[in-house]
Amino acid sequence: MKKIVALLMLFLFCMILKAQQNQIEVVTYEELEKRIEQEKSKTLVVNFWATTCAPCVKELPHFMEVNEKYADNPNFKMLLVSLDRLVDQERVLKFIKNKNLTAEVILLDDIKRMNTWISRFEKNWDGNIPVTIFYKNGDKVYFNDGEMSRQDLETTITEHL
Repeated sequence: MKKIVALLMLFLFCMILKAQQNQIEVVTYEELEKRIEQEKSKTLVVNFWATTCAPCVKELPHFMEVNEKYADNPNFKMLLVSLDRLVDQERVLKFIKNKNLTAEVILLDDIKRMNTWISRFEKNWDGNIPVTIFYKNGDKVYFNDGEMSRQDLETTITEHL
């Protein structure tokens, strides 16, 4: 029995390590836009956050719970877009591991043009984070400015799946 438990623990540990990223993709706004376009056959949840944003960090466990729930759904994808600075890339990777983030995380390194691309995502976005944008079939279907509860996140996804 002890051997079975030990094997199970080893298996779970390996699965967690496999699910986490070992490196982070760094993209520009245009590359992120293309990435969103590539996922147009899915309900796509794009969350803009940073490791230094308390409300962002607070809501991430809800996002991971919901991401795990829909992980096997081929019509669903979650993308976490870090707005941390490029020089903080290692800190973001450590954060991903420490917080067990299983959704894909990318780093948007386009701070200098922030005033240009923010309004292209949403004309009413004032630049504050967290922000979550929901897409279905490549079209934006919902914009949430501020922290989301697990219930609100799940309800919004369910409405658009």
